[in-house]
This record gives sequence, structure tokens and C-alpha cells, in this order.
Amino acid sequence: MNPDDFLFQNPVFQGMDPEKLQFILSFAQKDKPKSMKEAMPFLLANMNIAKKKNLNFTAPEVQLIAEILSRDLPEAEKERVQKMLSVMSRNTKN
Repeated sequence: MNPDDFLFQNPVFQGMDPEKLQFILSFAQKDKPKSMKEAMPFLLANMNIAKKKNLNFTAPEVQLIAEILSRDLPEAEKERVQKMLSVMSRNTKN
């Protein structure tokens, strides 16, 4: 099974705006950080790229990005990524 199969099977992925789709596919192909300490700068750099492209993500899309980012992290680190993205998502809506 292809490691990115979960991405293509995610309902959020279906019918997504083509620019967001391209961004998420590119994000999924990048080497991901192996710790929370590395995850924050990696995520911020990628979110700045999205911001420059005027891409705004819905809560389910943010969840998908979190899954991609945290896929190879230990469970405790995954939870921290989820919380961090949740806060970031709320802050970008204001």
C-alpha cells in the first residue's frame, strides 16, 4: 500500500480547490520533521508559502495537513501537532 493512499482516500481531498490540492500534494512529498521541535519551523515555513499564495484552509483541510505532518511522529508528538494546528487555524480566522 502506498503511504499516501490515506491522502487520496480522505473525503476532504475530493473536490478540493486545485491550488490547495497542489499545495497539499507538494507538502506531502516533502521530508517531514522527526520531532516536534523540528515540526514548528517546518510548518510555519510551509504556511507562509500558503499565505503568499492566498490559500486559506478549512478545519478539515487543516486536519489533513496535521495528519500528513505528524504521520511519522510518536503518538504524544502527534497530539501536540494537532493542538498546535488547531490554535493556528483559529488564529487565522480572526
